Amino acid sequence: MKKTNEKKIFLKLLKLSIYLIIITILSVFANYLYVKQNTSISFQDVENTKDYSYIDIYKMSEKFAYNEEKNIGIHFIIDKEDTGLWHTYLIAINESDYNNYKEIIDYTYNRIDKVPKSIRVYGYPVLVNDELKEMAIKNIEKFIPAQNETKITKENYETYLTNSYLDTTKNKNRNINLIFILIIILLFSFIGLFILTIFEKEKVKKGREKKYEVSRNNRKRI
Repeated sequence: MKKTNEKKIFLKLLKLSIYLIIITILSVFANYLYVKQNTSISFQDVENTKDYSYIDIYKMSEKFAYNEEKNIGIHFIIDKEDTGLWHTYLIAINESDYNNYKEIIDYTYNRIDKVPKSIRVYGYPVLVNDELKEMAIKNIEKFIPAQNETKITKENYETYLTNSYLDTTKNKNRNINLIFILIIILLFSFIGLFILTIFEKEKVKKGREKKYEVSRNNRKRI
């Protein structure tokens, strides 16, 4: 009887350990997916068009391309790394938001002397098509002084301006990840199994006590 009980205890502890390991793994993975889904990265670190990203604007050109149907303007901007390096990128903004950037644009073209605060904008990368690439190459010299400019061509375009622009008119995608939902369901399922396993012996014990009391009561009636 003692060996049987020890075996049951061992099996129960083994089950609890397995459940605990699975719960830990699922929790870590769920947290990873949640953080990834709810954070943004620097535009220079994007790997695909699904990466919600940001750019800090220090200087900004007037628009050099315009989508009349969507009322979206394309601008050059200059971003600065923590290391002090400067990068030129393209961004798309809703033209109705132009006044939000006017101070930086005016400073860029020396219309004002006061240095404005940088503006952080968010959005999703969009691949640059050939038409926009040609317009950017044609207009970049109006934004960056010729003496500081590396001649940009179709061949070196992606090296200096990247193959995408940041579309700030696209809001963050809030779609729920199906894998994340599945992991949460599994996580709560194993938590439930873990709890049930803990109280499994106690429930059996109570059941036996109840059966014993019923039997004893029956003997009293005889």
